Amino acid sequence: MVVIRLARGGAKKRPFYSIVVADSRSRRDGRFIERVGFYNPVASGAGQSLSINAARLAYWQENGATLSPTVTRLVKQNARAQAAG
Repeated sequence: MVVIRLARGGAKKRPFYSIVVADSRSRRDGRFIERVGFYNPVASGAGQSLSINAARLAYWQENGATLSPTVTRLVKQNARAQAAG
């Protein structure tokens, strides 16, 4: 099964997450099929904290990929931000 989830990167106390499409059997930070965005929870000032390629996300969902609960929350957050500004 294919799942869209977060893969952690960054340094200690400075997390950075990639939103990736991966096989559900692979490790959290292991092999993935495609990177469709990123989430930076500690972005400061003008730094972008969330970016999602909506076209690729829709493509993978049409082909049966499921979203993790956290990615679902981030997609909703991104949709609200796009609608507001």
